[in-house]
Amino acid sequence: MGTRLLATVAAFSLLFTGTAVADDQQIDRKIVQQGLDQITSTAAQGAQVRVTEGRRSFTARSGTAELGSNRPVPLNGRFRAGSITKTFTATVVLQLAGEGKVELDAPVTRYLPGLVDQRITVRHLLQHTSGLYNYTDSIEFDPQSFEPIRFKQWKPAELIAISTSRPMQFEPGTKWEYNNTGFVILGQLIEKVTRQSYERAVQQRVLKPLHLNGTVLPGDNPNIHGPHARSYGLVNGKPIDTTRWNPSVFWAAGDLISTTEDLDTFYAALLSGELLEPAQQAELLKTTAVSPEYGLGLFIQKAPCGATIIGHTGSVPGYGTYAFFSPDLKRRAELSATAGLGTGDPTSGYFGILNEVFC
Repeated sequence: MGTRLLATVAAFSLLFTGTAVADDQQIDRKIVQQGLDQITSTAAQGAQVRVTEGRRSFTARSGTAELGSNRPVPLNGRFRAGSITKTFTATVVLQLAGEGKVELDAPVTRYLPGLVDQRITVRHLLQHTSGLYNYTDSIEFDPQSFEPIRFKQWKPAELIAISTSRPMQFEPGTKWEYNNTGFVILGQLIEKVTRQSYERAVQQRVLKPLHLNGTVLPGDNPNIHGPHARSYGLVNGKPIDTTRWNPSVFWAAGDLISTTEDLDTFYAALLSGELLEPAQQAELLKTTAVSPEYGLGLFIQKAPCGATIIGHTGSVPGYGTYAFFSPDLKRRAELSATAGLGTGDPTSGYFGILNEVFC
């Protein structure tokens, strides 16, 4: 958010180029590396990617882990995964639906009385069709504007109140508009239904069973523990380290810290049906005329080359991430880049990697 790098990651899913290729054509590592180098030569401080093709996988990196150093980006490095958090949140909600504890088409007020308009259902929140005001539209996330509040501790109720103090943007279910408020509310719903903290519920239901040891939900802890690359921005014309900040501003909508390997494990398990009952698995990938490219916590899209990809993007201060997969899971890519001081356009680098992997 607020930088060209992060805006590109957030919007990349709308732009694809390329032509279809045969399923047996191998992914060219040189082209993947060229894409990473394009990203770091134009905008990012560092970038890493994990690519899987059938039973083979490889990792690549570019740039450096910190400004003024030759230390490479750690291939097992942790990063802020941003809105990829939404798929984890959606997974727990769908698990609760499979257990008969949540009904997707029930009003949210059944579980959280009086919180939002009674026309808004759980499905509306999961699918970004609620009509609620998106609270992050009221917060500036570019380095200059974010600096004074980067360590502020936010409560979920405070974030939701920013939204509910504004008029509804449209009638629930009539339009698709990306919305962080809905997933903060879903975090509260998880806490109400499970009688656990959101973090503990995700830990017990997803992270622990899949042994995602490099993935954490940090709450209000500003640190990234373990190996990681650092991010940078300009404040008052001077470069500053933007790695540390309080992630409670996103909570269940975007506070996850993870690794490319953990994201690969999670999405492969989710999309292969390991985490959900069959009925909820079908709901996961169900799109509508209102939301033709978004299921429940997942993008489902087609590139112009005809290849379908499933996954999610993430964009938070200092970090841009995506994780996308072919429907048969034979081709997968997880990429994270840290913001740098460059002002160029990294779009062709991002798309070059996607095209090489999926097209």
